[in-house]
Amino acid sequence: MKKNTMTAIVNYLTTNLPYADENEKEFLQTTIDELNAELNRNAEKAAANRELYDSAKNIIFDGFTRVDKPITIAELYEEIKNELPQGFSKSKVQYAVTRLWADEIVKIEGKTNTYTVKAE
Repeated sequence: MKKNTMTAIVNYLTTNLPYADENEKEFLQTTIDELNAELNRNAEKAAANRELYDSAKNIIFDGFTRVDKPITIAELYEEIKNELPQGFSKSKVQYAVTRLWADEIVKIEGKTNTYTVKAE
């Protein structure tokens, strides 16, 4: 079920909760609580991922500046892998460079793409 759908259901049930008879109120409240728990579970995971990427950003950008030339994701990862937070894989570096911070990175297309930090 999509997040927007769950949110709409929670809003609908919450709006109608005061009008429910006593037998329905407990069921509606339980349903609301379970849907909110599911929505928050994903929010907590997303927040943890944001923190993980935030903690790696300076390390990744420092890796680019230390090499001082366009490099591949594999070369960048080898340069910084010992400094990255535990569990921060090469694929996470690639995702961050090509998706999260793409507006701060220059991609040089070739047989193997290379990357560097945009000049300020």
